[in-house]
Amino acid sequence: VQLQASGGGSVQPGRSMRLFCAASGRKFSDRTAGWWCRAPGKPLELVATIASNGNTIYMPSVKGRFTISRDNAKNTIYLQMDNLKPEDTAVYTCNFVIAPSSWDHGTQVTVSS
Repeated sequence: VQLQASGGGSVQPGRSMRLFCAASGRKFSDRTAGWWCRAPGKPLELVATIASNGNTIYMPSVKGRFTISRDNAKNTIYLQMDNLKPEDTAVYTCNFVIAPSSWDHGTQVTVSS
């Protein structure tokens, strides 16, 4: 199963953005998936995860601002990002938490005034 992130762009602080992660291949409904980000000069960091039962976990800095969700019928994972801050600027990518697939290039999110 391959995953491809999309939906990034440039926004001003305080604005919202929604990222999409489309999975191709066989169904992924039984797997825990997540979003990661890599900010300039920093290592890859786990942002949020969502289990097959819908349980979610968030990195402290995004809790209350970001929402991860999934639509198993569409083989898609979403990341709704509200009240964006300049420090959220990073390349965002998605993958499975256990036995990840090959990493895609991700999608750039830039938050700047």
